[in-house]
Parts: sequence; C-alpha cells; structure tokens
Amino acid sequence: MAVSGRAGATRPTATGSFEGSTVFSYVWPTTIDPWEVGFDHDSGILALAVTSHPDFDDTPLFDESRDGDRANDGGEWHMHWVVLGPDEACGLGALKVQDIPEGAAPRLPRTWPGVPILIDSPGWQPMLDRETVEVRVPFDDISVVRGANFDGVTAGLRINASAHAPLLCVTDVFKVASGDLSLPGQVND
Repeated sequence: MAVSGRAGATRPTATGSFEGSTVFSYVWPTTIDPWEVGFDHDSGILALAVTSHPDFDDTPLFDESRDGDRANDGGEWHMHWVVLGPDEACGLGALKVQDIPEGAAPRLPRTWPGVPILIDSPGWQPMLDRETVEVRVPFDDISVVRGANFDGVTAGLRINASAHAPLLCVTDVFKVASGDLSLPGQVND
C-alpha cells in the first residue's frame, strides 16, 4: 500500500488502559472467504490489517521487538487477519471486528490470540519503508489469491470503553484507496 507521508510514522498515544484504547491500522479488505485463513465460511469480510496499539499486545506467540518479552509488543507495527462486519452500535454504517459471543465455538486459526473477536495473529512481519506498507502472505493455494479483489484503507479503531461487545469498532476511516471501497485491487504474484 502506498501512503502519503512516512509509513508507520504516526502511532496512537498510549492511554494506560485496554478499555477505550486506540488502534491505528493499514487495512486491506478482501473478497477472500475467511475459511481460507482458518475462520468459518462466510463469517464476514476478511481483511489483512497492519496495526499498532501501545496499550495491549495481541500477538502472544511472537516477540516483535525481540526483547525477550512476548507481552509488550502492541505498539510495534504487526499483522493480523480480521473478520469485519457491520454493527450499528459502532455508529451508523460502521464496521467492527466480529465478536465471538459467549458460549460460541467458531472455527478459529491455530494462531488465534485468545481474545473474543475473529482475529488471527500469524506472525508475518510487515515492512514499512518510506511511503510503502507491504506484507507478504503465503497461501497453500495461490488460486485463492488470484481470484480475489481488495482495497486499501487507513483507519482508526477503538476498544469499547466497557471492554464488551462490540469489542473493537472501526471509528475513523482516514483514506480509502479506491475512494468508494469497491475492492478493485488484484494481487500481484
């Protein structure tokens, strides 16, 4: 994704609390079925997201800062798969990362970080260089990618102040590459 300004230069300010904290994100919503990365079929809009959020760490399997502590890396830019869906509780026409209702047992990827939303933390490192954000994602079946479309979005998200559903809402859309979220992009091999 090409961005105006320096990629990753702006990060959210730490609040000292999980509840009400902010997430900055570069997001690629796709037409790929969430099943392809470990979620249930047709569970929402699968998006690849490169995020920074200094108030919490949601990649418990990885130490992005390489300091020996796997629980302090939320502020580092890192990658997730998320499943998005509409929720008016987040605002008129707004999206959220899909919540997992209490007692539900959806299909989840092996690297799901244990939070009650449809998110995966597979550990692929994003590359932020000058005006570019790039993530290389391996797929067993390249036809999944070749047949897919995507868009590019820069966005702000917020953890609900009560830490309950909806847990993670898209609160600000700063820019949409296509201008209208029509998902016109196609993946290069």
